[in-house]
Parts: sequence; C-alpha cells; structure tokens
Amino acid sequence: MQKKQKFSMIEYFNRKAQAIEPKYRFKGQNKADFLKWQSALLSELKQLLGKMPTPVLLDPKIISEVEEDGLIKQRVLLDLEEDMSVTALVYMPASARKKSCPAILCNHGHAFSNFGKDLVMGVLDDNFPQRPSEIQQFNYDYGLQMAKRGYVTMAIDYRGFGERSDGGNPYPGRDKCNVHFIRGNLMGYNLLALNIFDAMRCIDYLCSLDFVNAERIGSMGLSFGGTMTTWIALLDKRIKAADIMCYSCRFKKFAVADGNFCGSQYLPGLFTLCDVPDLHGLIAPRPLLAEIGMHDKCFLESDALSCGEKVKKIYAAAGASENYEVDHFDGGHKFAGNKAFDFFDKYLKG
Repeated sequence: MQKKQKFSMIEYFNRKAQAIEPKYRFKGQNKADFLKWQSALLSELKQLLGKMPTPVLLDPKIISEVEEDGLIKQRVLLDLEEDMSVTALVYMPASARKKSCPAILCNHGHAFSNFGKDLVMGVLDDNFPQRPSEIQQFNYDYGLQMAKRGYVTMAIDYRGFGERSDGGNPYPGRDKCNVHFIRGNLMGYNLLALNIFDAMRCIDYLCSLDFVNAERIGSMGLSFGGTMTTWIALLDKRIKAADIMCYSCRFKKFAVADGNFCGSQYLPGLFTLCDVPDLHGLIAPRPLLAEIGMHDKCFLESDALSCGEKVKKIYAAAGASENYEVDHFDGGHKFAGNKAFDFFDKYLKG
C-alpha cells in the first residue's frame, strides 16, 4: 500500500485549523457566564498584545485649517511616542466650536492605492486622478459623510500607510505589513498593538478638545479598518458605539484557507484563544453595527452571517440583544451606509 504523501503547506495549515478549538470560544448562556468569559479573554488578549510604547505629550500643532463644505477641516500634527508622530485629519461642523459634539474615529482599510486616511476623509488631489473612482467604488469617504452629519471625525494613517508608508512600498513584491510585523516582532513589538496604541492616542486627542463630548465617541472602519475598529472598541471603553464594515468572518476561512490577511491584523497565537465572533462579542454590551455585503469577495457572505449569528448569541447572553445590529446589504466590499447614520445618531446623539 502506497504511503500517502503530505507535502502541501496549504493543506497542512488547513488541517491544523480544522483541529483548533479556541480556548475562549464563547459557550456561555447568561450574563454571569458572559462577564466571567469577557474578563478572562480580555486579560489574555492584553498579554498577547505584548509591550506598548510609552506615550508622550501629544503637543498638537494645527498645520492647516480650511473651511469648506460647511466644515472646518484641519491637519493636525501629533506626537504619539518618543520615536513616532502622525498627521491627523480632523473635520468638524462649522458650528462645533460653539457646542459639544459627538466624535467618531474613522479607520481606513488596506487599499492597494495606499491612500490611507485621505480616501476616508474624501481628500482629492489632482496628482492622484484615481481617488474619486476608488472613493465611489467603496463608498469610502465615511469620515467626510459623518462630519456632514454633525460629528467631529478624525482619521490617521496607520503604520505603513499613506504618509507613513516611506514613499510607497519599500519592499517591492512583498507586503510591507508583513515585513514591518516581522521586524517589530524581532524586537518584541506587534504591529497590530502599535496601531492600537496610535488609535488610543487619537481618542486621547479627541477627549482633550473642548468641542468634543468625551462621553459620546464612536469608531467605524472598512475591512482592515473593521479590524482596527474591532480592537479599539473591545479594548477602550471610551468607544461608546462601533460600526464594523465587512470584517465579519472566521479565521479558519479568510486567514488560514484564503490567506486574506497581513501582519497588521493579527497577533501570534490569537486563533488558539478565540475567533473573530468572540472579538466582536467582547464589545458587548456597548452598541455594535456589523455591515455584511451579499457580494463581498473578501469576506464571504456565508462566513460573515455565521459570524454574526455567533455575535448575536454573545450579546443575548450579555443581556444586550438590542445593541447588536446587522446591515446585510445587497453589495460588495464597501461602506453600505444604510443603517450607520441612524445607528450613530441613536447612540452618540441620543
């Protein structure tokens, strides 16, 4: 009898993924189960994140300010840690300085164009004629759209994107996220943790603004922006409502079987602890909207709906069924915008 050959690394990892039973996959039934699970998993995830940079004074400097579209649009330079700064785009209604407004941290995706925060905030540039079509394709300018709805919105480039991309991709033929992850991991840092740190510093800045109501801050993001929204919301309770767009999924499918992820979006050993529905469920009982596209080719509908059903059960156990909503829309990998406006108005404007 001929011995079966097992040479394929893809099949190897698929078999390993099939055998994994995450330690903290939610199996509870009630609020006591939920609270015990939430505390235990959060504790392990914080350890898994590894070391974080030491924050420094933000020392904000407004680089430019224009008034257009009924908005005040600022570019603000912030110091995050001793060795890293970032430029933020901050939009606000023209009336914002006269009252306390809710705010939303708007997170960009892993777009191939590498425009980062600019597309999310609707920044056009004659040097990049493809921007309008990319914004239209993904309905990508949700930072601009939410600002026009009366929110202070803020976006930055996460590490390796936009102005923080070292002029594009310094590693041709390779995903720069993977290179940055490996380099950081060599020194004890996880790239996802560094980006979470940056996002929390953004929330620090929003909370420091007189015209922002620090008790009414939300977060939203598409794709990799959905990954960031997930982690920011589950770790930082200053986020009072979150919209995760097209990042409802299962590690076994999108990450292991499809390889549809990068070094910016995971932690070593994460799947041994939990799956994506568990990460979403950790946000409970705070309000969460999940946008799921019927024709999303990055995160398939069946996988996304499966994820959503699990999250629904976690919210039910937490006694917060009414705080989990799904926008299951007839579209692809994009911001649907069907429920998001009313969702944030309900939970951030009150």
